[in-house]
Amino acid sequence: MSFLPPSGAQKNCFPSFQLTNERSLQRPAGLLTGLCYHPRVIPAPRNRTRVVVALSGGVDSAVAALLLRDAGYRVECLHMTNWRDDEHCTAAADYQDARRVAKQLDLPLHRVDFCDEYADNVFAAFLDDCRAGLTPNPDVLCNREIKFGAMSHYARRLGGDCLATGHYARVVANDGDYELHKGADASKDQSYFLHAVPSAALSNVLFPLGELTKHEVRRRARAARLATAEKKDSTGICFIGERRFRPFLATYLATTPGPIEDPDGQVVGEHQGIAFYTIGQRHGLDIGGRRGYSQAPWYVADKKPESNTLIAVQGADHPLLFKNWLAAEDAHWIGTPPAGWHAGAPVACRAKTRYRQDNQAGTLMRTGEHTLAVTFDRPQRAVTPGQYVVFYAGERCLGGARIGQTAMQAQALEAAS
Repeated sequence: MSFLPPSGAQKNCFPSFQLTNERSLQRPAGLLTGLCYHPRVIPAPRNRTRVVVALSGGVDSAVAALLLRDAGYRVECLHMTNWRDDEHCTAAADYQDARRVAKQLDLPLHRVDFCDEYADNVFAAFLDDCRAGLTPNPDVLCNREIKFGAMSHYARRLGGDCLATGHYARVVANDGDYELHKGADASKDQSYFLHAVPSAALSNVLFPLGELTKHEVRRRARAARLATAEKKDSTGICFIGERRFRPFLATYLATTPGPIEDPDGQVVGEHQGIAFYTIGQRHGLDIGGRRGYSQAPWYVADKKPESNTLIAVQGADHPLLFKNWLAAEDAHWIGTPPAGWHAGAPVACRAKTRYRQDNQAGTLMRTGEHTLAVTFDRPQRAVTPGQYVVFYAGERCLGGARIGQTAMQAQALEAAS
């Protein structure tokens, strides 16, 4: 998918642009010194390139719009609603914040409702995975299906040449290909959640915050006196808001109590339905002090959907919490797959199985057209079916796949030389 370029414009946002010293740009009157675009971040526009900025109502997208405006782009903003407002979802308040920012920046703001698309393409899959005993990651689907799917199409209808978001990631043009790279701020890097975005979509995407730290973003927002400069970051489920997970999920899934067993099969408690728990979870198990057991805390080590059973262990470092092998499906590569993939040869890799994790060494093996297996050099804690294994080559995100099975294998595959 690519945006339709205006007459005389280049097809893609990146290839024709040259990084320009910020002092060479003509700044609109009234801009504060130091608020113009960061020359490492945003390529200088040609032909007054029109950019549609996804303005969420938070500080990150607000600064993205600020930077692009100051760089000389023709900026329009788009606020999307993906969940109908309730006491936990802040859709109405977020829209008002987006309106305030757009007014401050003197930028047009459009609004679109993707609630039906989100329900059909993201939330329905989320519930299906929960029913199957998995722990889904709706942020990955939301990026693929909504932000860089439905919203990209809508931005094109608005006449946009490029779509810009407030993600902490980078797109690097390399000999006609478009690579996804980690954001410069390692603590905020969001490439993990973007690994499933189609390669073609990246050719017309700008991530203005990719080279900035969160501290720098806040500083720029405060200097510009943006309405959302002090607004806290959202930490809830993608577009659903911050809420207690179990009561929320119970409004959509039936409560199906079952046993919590220790590794020897002894019942130590009762759960309310395996959909409400995830691997490595400590809180909410309600396993009190029991005769014959230590006082160490309990953790979910496994989920058995076929028998509606949770397996719990004591201690954060219990061996059953660690796995060195996984099988994954729906593999997606951003550009060319790793060398050896098509031949089915073992490939030395770096990967992570959760967002806040360093890249881990291991061996990747193709097992089918879109399936793979990974054996890690060292056992990994709480590898969770339903989550994603994402692969990296240095700063570059290569793609990923959804985890289906995990195990502790006695012998690892030999890495390709």
